[in-house]
Amino acid sequence: MPDARRVIARRPLRTVRPAHLEGVFANPRAALRRLEHEGVVHRLAYGYYCEVPAEADPDTWLPSLEAAAMGVAVARGGPPDPVLMGMSAARVLGALPRAVATATVAVAVGGRRPVRLVDRPATVRFVERDTSALDAERMSLDLGSALVTTPEQTLLDLVRLYPDDPETPAVVRALWSGADREQLEHLARTSRGIATLRRAEVLVS
Repeated sequence: MPDARRVIARRPLRTVRPAHLEGVFANPRAALRRLEHEGVVHRLAYGYYCEVPAEADPDTWLPSLEAAAMGVAVARGGPPDPVLMGMSAARVLGALPRAVATATVAVAVGGRRPVRLVDRPATVRFVERDTSALDAERMSLDLGSALVTTPEQTLLDLVRLYPDDPETPAVVRALWSGADREQLEHLARTSRGIATLRRAEVLVS
């Protein structure tokens, strides 16, 4: 049997679907079920598995929702470079201390149905965006590195897309304290978001 841990570790965010293991295992679905039973992989959602760290207890280990969401987003294929955004980005950036039940990922092509996780009551939601136009940076998550919108992009996104979310004002204030004002102005001007920036200024005043 191939070294399963080595094979899976080479995948982005150490997350696989059975199709990724065709040619490696004679029956990838059966192999993944066996590896889950052995504690080598953890099932995130139907047909999505991630590697369990060698030092972790497979009976209790759980990746963060944000890492799980990006693992699913990358493993499901399609256009490259999905980007973690919205409240999910705010959580990674430390501006939202509490856990949330929905992770939001920007993808270049829309029409993708949400993915419901099976290891917790949570959902990965996909939003169509021009990901190449988003101000994002690669950050380290517990399954590997992934693109996450910057504090400035996240702040503008929250004010523009989630104005009615009761968490938005407090999260915007938290992001504002560490945001680069020049970058905020630049992003607002290049994305027709001056009005959004002015609303943000009102929120933090």
